[in-house]
Amino acid sequence: MEIKKKFGLAIARARRERGITQEQLADLAGIARSYCSDVERGVRNPTITIVERIAKALDVSMGDLLD
Repeated sequence: MEIKKKFGLAIARARRERGITQEQLADLAGIARSYCSDVERGVRNPTITIVERIAKALDVSMGDLLD
């Protein structure tokens, strides 16, 4: 499985564990909801800055999302 897809699945899993919607995650990370959806589906290649913002919004390490 390619890294973008694995990353997206990790985000979706962490988001669901916290009981928040994509819209809430997008607001917390300061990104558009549609962008958040694209990242979760593995169709976007987020920058390291976006990875950091998403990790902070989910209160996990960047490594947790990339592992």
